[in-house]
Amino acid sequence: MNIDLNGRTALVTGSTQGIGHAIVTRLAEAGARVAVNGRGEERVNGAVERVRAAVPGADVLGIAADVASEEGAATLVAELPQVDVLVNNLGIFEARPVLEIDDAEWRRYFEVNVLAGVRLTRAYLPGMIERRWGRVLSISSDSSVVTPVEMVHYGVTKTAQLAVSRGFAKAAAGTGVTVNSVLAGPTHTAGVEDFVATMVGEDLPWDELQRRFMLENRPQSLLQRLIEPSEIANMVAYLSSDLASATTGGALRVDGGYVDSILP
Repeated sequence: MNIDLNGRTALVTGSTQGIGHAIVTRLAEAGARVAVNGRGEERVNGAVERVRAAVPGADVLGIAADVASEEGAATLVAELPQVDVLVNNLGIFEARPVLEIDDAEWRRYFEVNVLAGVRLTRAYLPGMIERRWGRVLSISSDSSVVTPVEMVHYGVTKTAQLAVSRGFAKAAAGTGVTVNSVLAGPTHTAGVEDFVATMVGEDLPWDELQRRFMLENRPQSLLQRLIEPSEIANMVAYLSSDLASATTGGALRVDGGYVDSILP
């Protein structure tokens, strides 16, 4: 399967680390001109250099902007006014008892996990429609359909993300532009390592922490291990390509079989 993104420009938000960084690297491998995004100049520059080291000759630019704010999103769009592939990856999560989550925290989660993607899709989708080609992808989560009791606020924003994606797909109907969500399962990132340690609650070697977490906290996973970010990135690269031209309005699972459902 030849995934060729030569001539395409791709923006991945929150791509200085974790899943976002794996995605931006994979898209660069497929030939896309890629834009790395994060809030801080130093972290963005470091991520750009890592992509260039991993993909010699890659066309990479970095844009430091907080797209969870209207001002930050406007700064990014002014610097990069046109993209062919938009990957709304930026997101936050944290374990918190639902009765302790105040209004300010609910708003913060919606700003980052939902409205950041809405703003950028609203900015870039019209140009994609005019050019009759484009890809908008939102990195969602198994938590969008299996609300985790330890972080209800996160799960709710990921559910909203699916509805937003489906709605934008309808707005782009018949234009050659596709809009999809990717449901990532429990994934091995630095942030998740900290989360796993918190959930297990013991000071153990990583392999044992992961084993205990999957057994006790995510027993429905058929993979029975954390997913690697590169495995999420492979799905994103496919959906970003011409090969996925008939897939739109969908929620594609890379969840290791975590969601106990036959249908997506």
